[in-house]
Amino acid sequence: MSIQTRLIEYRDGDTVLEGCLAWNDDNSGPVPAVLISHAWGGRDEFAVDKAWKIAELGYVGFAMDMYGKGIRGTSVEENSALMQPFMKDRESLQRRMKLALATLRHQPEVDAARVAAMGYCFGGLCSLDLARAGADIIGAVSFHGLLFPPGNTEGNRILARVLCMHGYDDPMGSPEAMLALADELTAAAADWQIHAYGNTKHAFTNPAANDHKLGTVYNATAERRSWKTLVNFLEEIFQGPAKA
Repeated sequence: MSIQTRLIEYRDGDTVLEGCLAWNDDNSGPVPAVLISHAWGGRDEFAVDKAWKIAELGYVGFAMDMYGKGIRGTSVEENSALMQPFMKDRESLQRRMKLALATLRHQPEVDAARVAAMGYCFGGLCSLDLARAGADIIGAVSFHGLLFPPGNTEGNRILARVLCMHGYDDPMGSPEAMLALADELTAAAADWQIHAYGNTKHAFTNPAANDHKLGTVYNATAERRSWKTLVNFLEEIFQGPAKA
């Protein structure tokens, strides 16, 4: 197996965006792909590593870019300033997600009919919003994502199968928020799963997370369990592992 990567520029109006594609060049043809939405700090090495890991499973991973080429936050304040415009304008967020999805589908390594989305923290919300907006994707996955609805998708049917993996003690998404999401997904006729991990806070998949005051704390057990759940989910929605 040989994992390859390349940077791909695409645009939202005058904004130049840059994603990172990862694939296994032993694949004999186009394979299913996963669009990966980054956390609030921008497209960092964490997101690129997840694209690499998706490629190791035999799929194509695309670490997309919400903010613009080279734009990254380095503090809570900077990250929040980057994220907030999209939280206030969810239609803009959904448009940018759809552009990334279209860019991924145009890559020659990708089976355009079999594409899913996943994301972390802010990126989990982005993945859910793509499904809420009625995008033609097979699956949408949220790891410790923000859960509240955008306000512009009521009445939409969610076509994607949805998987949400969440810490029960996440201060940014309470158990009540999980129940509200379940009600929302049921009303949208979605095929959904919500997995809650006990004694687990926000950002549990990130080994660098260790801010107890903010509520972002790594949990190796929850990370391991959630990744296994993702692998099973992708095999289900893509009807088996990718063929090398």
